[in-house]
Amino acid sequence: MVPPRMRLPRSSLPALAAAAALAALGACGSSRVSITGEVKYGKSAEDDYKAGLEEMKGSSWPEASRFFEHCRTKYPFSKYAALSELRLADIKYQDDRFLEASEAYATFARMHPTHEDADYAAFREALSLLRDAPTDFFAFPPAYERELKSAREGVTKMEAFLAKWPSSKHKPEALKLLEQARGQLADHEWYVARFYAKRNRWAGVAGRCETLLARYPGSKHEIDALFALADAYARLEDRFKARQALQQLIVKHPDDPRRAQAEKLLARLR
Repeated sequence: MVPPRMRLPRSSLPALAAAAALAALGACGSSRVSITGEVKYGKSAEDDYKAGLEEMKGSSWPEASRFFEHCRTKYPFSKYAALSELRLADIKYQDDRFLEASEAYATFARMHPTHEDADYAAFREALSLLRDAPTDFFAFPPAYERELKSAREGVTKMEAFLAKWPSSKHKPEALKLLEQARGQLADHEWYVARFYAKRNRWAGVAGRCETLLARYPGSKHEIDALFALADAYARLEDRFKARQALQQLIVKHPDDPRRAQAEKLLARLR
């Protein structure tokens, strides 16, 4: 036989709701942060640093920041001061404040060039810039120049990171991200070149193709860009540069099926 459901007196319901709310608040707090947000700092730099790490685990960014800031300012000569600076940059990154994070990582790398985590800071500086860039690069002009600024800066910073720390444990991820970012930027340059071609803006086509070929050599658009470059210069009555583009295509891609087409076009331009 199933026992009947227990019915509580109505007068007890508000008390239970209040108790549940207090329990939830207590669960949100920690031994170092009260439910009212009051922070109890430790007796050492290590104490505050570890408390900040605990708050980070729960994504409690404001509370974690308070511990790290306290550690950094009260114990400036402790090893945990520098680590706190790095964690503050991590918090900005985790909170999607990518430009602020990039600046914070750059400051750390500049102020602590011999620190064991200097390569991490440089890598994350570049990564933050790439994360700040839009995921869809195909914005309608003229907004694309402004929107791709972070992406281009991120590529430059990632290249600098790889050059300075070729043995860093972050190198494999950096190479993967760099290849992806370069490919996206090459896609965008090609998109804009085609945009200009549809509007018979041949100087714009030439400029975008030149940029694509110079900055992103070996991209999947390279052959198409060389053909488009030759065509654009031919329309601009610059036969010399048109021939150069076709000659470059023939030399760099001798086995491409379109080589014969390039040779025919080159013969017409002589």
